[in-house]
Amino acid sequence: MFRKILIANRGEIAVRIIRTCKEMGIKTVAIYSEADEDSIHVHMADEAICIGPAPSRKSYLNMENIISAALVTKADAIHPGYGFLSEDKDLVDACIKNNIKFIGPNKEHLEIMGDKAQARKAMIDAGVPVVPGSKEATNDAHKAFEMAKDIGYPIMIKASNGGGGRGMRIVHNEDEFISKFNMAKSESMAAFNDDMMYLEKFIEKPRHIEFQILADSHGNIIHLGERDCSLQRRNQKVLEEAPCSIINESLRKKMGEVALRAARAVNYVSAGTIEFLLDKDKNFYFIEMNTRIQVEHPITEQITGVDLIKEQIKIAYGEKLDLVQDDIRINGHSIECRINAEDPEKNFMPSPGKIERYFAPGGYGIRVDSHIYEDYIIPPNYDSMIGKLIVWGANRNEAINRMKRALDELVIIGIKTNVDFQKEILNNEEFIQNKIDTSFIEKVLFSENK
Repeated sequence: MFRKILIANRGEIAVRIIRTCKEMGIKTVAIYSEADEDSIHVHMADEAICIGPAPSRKSYLNMENIISAALVTKADAIHPGYGFLSEDKDLVDACIKNNIKFIGPNKEHLEIMGDKAQARKAMIDAGVPVVPGSKEATNDAHKAFEMAKDIGYPIMIKASNGGGGRGMRIVHNEDEFISKFNMAKSESMAAFNDDMMYLEKFIEKPRHIEFQILADSHGNIIHLGERDCSLQRRNQKVLEEAPCSIINESLRKKMGEVALRAARAVNYVSAGTIEFLLDKDKNFYFIEMNTRIQVEHPITEQITGVDLIKEQIKIAYGEKLDLVQDDIRINGHSIECRINAEDPEKNFMPSPGKIERYFAPGGYGIRVDSHIYEDYIIPPNYDSMIGKLIVWGANRNEAINRMKRALDELVIIGIKTNVDFQKEILNNEEFIQNKIDTSFIEKVLFSENK
């Protein structure tokens, strides 16, 4: 097994990876920016090394400094977590050149599945159902306008090499197409240094369903069921559940088999996520693959008992999966609330600053993945997520009630958070009755507050 792993990330995911490494007897190296000197992951790791000033481009996106840190500390592997360089094929190349193992898929997987237009083509060739859309990517608004005529409105414009909700626009008619295309293109260039776009038919009121997969280098592949990630604000996930309560065993088997087919089509190796849209008639369509560990991976761990980070590390080392598909049993229901340092009353404006008081909830079925502590100063330089509150229940109703209790116990004073907003979701009658889709927050919750 690996002797030492450098975690090329920060915050709660760095803490999460360090914990599993400790349990596996693997030494860890934390990297940190000058703004993160007091972050808890720095103190939990066996070694820590500063890689640059606060701005991400000078630290967590500084590939040269990250590789140098791995060489100096003699780490034999790098775990990228999520975000930052987790899906950067150049980092994979740099690792190979320096005899360091990248804990994730290979470069070819990142190239194919990281480019949404290429991924669509690969899935079509493999017989995987995809949302109707453009056959190729383009940065020409007028060419895209002609493509849109064939697809039909409403249309979703997406960044070909994007993610996280950036570079996306919904277009309802021809009159607004050109302006929205150019806005999405500009946003994509700013976020991803790439302005190639592609078009998809906009599926109205779908659920966003993703299947977690694990695939080793020996040809073994399994899925671990699905997560329902429909509760989103501006294409950013807010609350996730596993499993999806409207999917029965027959549909789960069918979707799971398609997810495995999608991964096999590119000979995928590592942990990954196949994402679908599920319409009101239970038709499902592939939308993308995430070639990394997901923020919401803990809810899958809670219902399957599988440590996904551990499996990811073992796969990267070349080990065979210990599990087969029949070993996977879904037990109970899990919910994750993302806890963000932001002010919902001011359009979710980030709220960095000092945490004056902090108390984490506890008790049966509750897990907190976070890097914050009392007197910790949240820097203004990074994503506003400061933790994840995860609960398990024997069923969905028990999980909802347990999450309500956990949120009531959670104390974070000194900054603004979205805790009350999460409570509002959990107390909403339509949410309780499981009448949700990707428009829930914008159309239901916000309309009630007007």
